[in-house]
Amino acid sequence: MPAARSIDRGTARRYLVLHHLLAPPRSLPPGEDSVRCVFDRLGSLQFDPIDVAGRNHDLVLLARIGGYRREMTERLLYEERSVYETYNKGLSLVPTAELPWYRLTWDEAHDEHRGGAFDEHAPLVEELLERIRSSGPMSATDVEPRAAIDWYWRPTNQVRAILEALAEAGVLGIARRDGNRRVYDLAERLFPADLLAERPAREEQQRHRLLSRYRAHGLLGTGGQAELWLGTTRTAAERALRRAELIESGALVEVEVEGVRGLRHVPVTELATLAEATREIAKPGVAFLAPLDPLVWDRALLRTLFDFDYVWEVYVPGPKRRWGYYVLPMLFGDRLVGRIELRLERRERALAVVGMWFEDGFDPVADPRFAPAFADALRAHAAFGDAERVILPRNQRHRPVVGAVSKLFGRGGRVSG
Repeated sequence: MPAARSIDRGTARRYLVLHHLLAPPRSLPPGEDSVRCVFDRLGSLQFDPIDVAGRNHDLVLLARIGGYRREMTERLLYEERSVYETYNKGLSLVPTAELPWYRLTWDEAHDEHRGGAFDEHAPLVEELLERIRSSGPMSATDVEPRAAIDWYWRPTNQVRAILEALAEAGVLGIARRDGNRRVYDLAERLFPADLLAERPAREEQQRHRLLSRYRAHGLLGTGGQAELWLGTTRTAAERALRRAELIESGALVEVEVEGVRGLRHVPVTELATLAEATREIAKPGVAFLAPLDPLVWDRALLRTLFDFDYVWEVYVPGPKRRWGYYVLPMLFGDRLVGRIELRLERRERALAVVGMWFEDGFDPVADPRFAPAFADALRAHAAFGDAERVILPRNQRHRPVVGAVSKLFGRGGRVSG
């Protein structure tokens, strides 16, 4: 086995930004081909329904694709069906071509529900499946609700619970979403028969899923918070074995990063990107990163490599929040320089900057490249949300950067400026 490669901190940061198609941000052209390109590179994007400034996967794509619109991904999900929803690192979107390597998610859920919800509510299971077979796609609101049952963390209408269970088990799939309302159909009507029939060995699926996790982030180690590895293997011992197999096969390359404890791993397909990262980023841009963007998955690495302490506070009680409800990390070049809280005011057709917090040691007006790059990121986000103007904060703390950015917009913060 070859010795681990050694890289300095700057190279590691630049590599991650390059790997994540963020050097510069929004460098991919508009269109579905660019959405496919992001999935080809990262493999899996987490889905979260909270839509304050955009849903998580839309924000991931917006940071990488110029002129991104949510309809681009909707078509791939619900018309072309080249991407689908499944549980990977939480609820995620993955390429449909990789479905056989995510069968474990369905199979394990099927085994669990077969000894529980499917047996306890067998008549309802058959009723719902027969309705879908005969009448087509259906949501939970299309059927008269039944008494609530205990379901995960809250009591839930039986119809909704059983439809969710059937989807978790791969019997049903998501035909489309009407807002956040899921509309289900039979999996056999949504996915090609050959993909449904293909069943790689459990160990092969685990290797694929673990490699996909390393692919998505680009520089993971062996530890970190438990959610980093959610959905890869059942135990840490299994994960260590699968990782060793990936290293032995050459799929993963071990890397030592200056100032970071423990070995890191780079997918062998990314060695050219690692070599490119020895050079400075020519044109640093600004990106507002999604709260579950793969780049920010490893919170410990953010602290040691980027000197950035990030906690997504959406589930933190209001009085205990340091920053805000839906706050996004702010990337400038290869540095995480602050946080921004954005809100799309759809009725007013405005993008509101609710708050900004810059890191100690970063002066947003000291580098003349920052204000134009920041304004570009705001324009892109406003266009994504069909906002006609940007509302900037009015307080003494933000006056210098707001003044610099305001000059780059039209009167009243019009994004066409």
